Amino acid sequence: MNLIPHKKKETFRMLFKQIGGVQIILGFILFIPMIVSIIYGEYYSALGFFVSSIIILFIGYALFKFNDPVPEPLSRHALIIAALGWMSIAIMGSIPFMITAYITPPDILNQFIPSGAEYTSSLQFFKNPLHALFESMSAFTTTGLTMAVHEPSIGKGLIFYRSLAQWIGGAGFIVLSIAVFRQSSGRAAMLLYGSESSGERLQPTIIDTSRSIWKIYLGLTLFSTLFLIIGTYFILPDYSFKENIFDSINHAMTGQSTGGFSTLDDSIAGYNSKAMEMLYLFPMILGALSIPFYFKVIYEKQFNQFWKNIQTRSVLLFSIIGGIILSFLLLKSGFETEPFRKGIFQFVSALTTTGWQTADINGWDSSSVVFIVMGAMIVGGAAGATVGGIKIIRVLLILKGVQWHINGYFVSDNAVQVVEFNQKRLLPEEMNKELASAATFSFIYLLLVLISTLITYYYMGDGYTITEALFESASAQGTVGLSCGITGPSMSPVLELTYFFQMWIGRLEIIPVLVLLRTIIWGTKPKVV
Repeated sequence: MNLIPHKKKETFRMLFKQIGGVQIILGFILFIPMIVSIIYGEYYSALGFFVSSIIILFIGYALFKFNDPVPEPLSRHALIIAALGWMSIAIMGSIPFMITAYITPPDILNQFIPSGAEYTSSLQFFKNPLHALFESMSAFTTTGLTMAVHEPSIGKGLIFYRSLAQWIGGAGFIVLSIAVFRQSSGRAAMLLYGSESSGERLQPTIIDTSRSIWKIYLGLTLFSTLFLIIGTYFILPDYSFKENIFDSINHAMTGQSTGGFSTLDDSIAGYNSKAMEMLYLFPMILGALSIPFYFKVIYEKQFNQFWKNIQTRSVLLFSIIGGIILSFLLLKSGFETEPFRKGIFQFVSALTTTGWQTADINGWDSSSVVFIVMGAMIVGGAAGATVGGIKIIRVLLILKGVQWHINGYFVSDNAVQVVEFNQKRLLPEEMNKELASAATFSFIYLLLVLISTLITYYYMGDGYTITEALFESASAQGTVGLSCGITGPSMSPVLELTYFFQMWIGRLEIIPVLVLLRTIIWGTKPKVV
């Protein structure tokens, strides 16, 4: 194995080639919303997607073609590729928003506004490059915070593009590029795969693993689409069937990716139906469970994983218990007329980091807001799923570690404490290593949320409290997408950039971004710490 550091020029060429690969994929993906725009007669939007696709394909092909051959990436390069790759996706993915906003005439913009609505088209906000970048990063990182104040007013093509971006971003661009572009060796593919995902190998090769992930992901999304179409048809028989299909396809993508963008102006609350809210609990839970869990159930027929898998079991239990606790807090506060309806839905939405919204969280009391932040948004769903947050497996590991350390005071000094966790037996050295990793990540994560909360508190508008600043910051970094109203086109650019950064590091679980920043500041030479 060649461990000699690459020359700087070769390293840059390697990075550019990998970035070029994901841009080529993005360029071809844009043809899908272009077709949707044509179907709905939104020809300016279709033109915007076409021009954007050509620009991105040209840049991607140039980077990919003229930087070949290149050396294989080392572990640090894989992390840098992940960080730069996702940043480049967000930047290039913003182009359709800006081009469409600029080329669409005012009279066409007015046609996007639903009949009877008294507001202007939100598409105009994307003329601001920062707003377009924010929307793109929020989409691809599956966050769901938005600059589109009134979603229906941006047109079907862009609505679909936002949903598709969340769906693609949920499974991961690096994973997709591995499945499409064969790497030169299994080691290189493994490094790139691990830089973006859980790193768990499901098949003998990483390429086959990546393809299995996408097959499962697509299958679950198709199932969710059918589930929502049928459910909506029976619950709301008078609802337009065309709108039912459009909503269900989009919501299936944003539900499976736990992204939470919606086709409706008020998210799932727009249906104004308790039964519809109950229907939408299922797609959120479906997206919060790990792909390796689905692989074991679907491919290996291990149906006992429903109760043996610690993450699956915990997500379900946390959803039930947390939803009930939040409901009682809301009941006690008296701020919600239907506390159990709103409490259960919003807790599941927060824990799964989906971000569909049915309640005005700005009107909640502090105890309810702090509970949903600490008990759901920061925790997140299962590792190996599309969720954000610390991940439930790390929380369980830290709790196990506390129990392990306390028990250590009651055993003999010569005894070897073997820890059973997640169907594995860990020796003390292994447990200490796992515990240190989980605790370090959690500390950095919480520290960044705290810093963002202080920035939010300083730059947010009037009428908000420090509790709501914490809520919005945790939502951005956890890629949740729930909002108490701070996020919007009128927010401070400083705050918008802060959330932009948080969504980026939240999707990549911080370390790749820290490695990139360390490389920019100090280079790749080892340093004494």
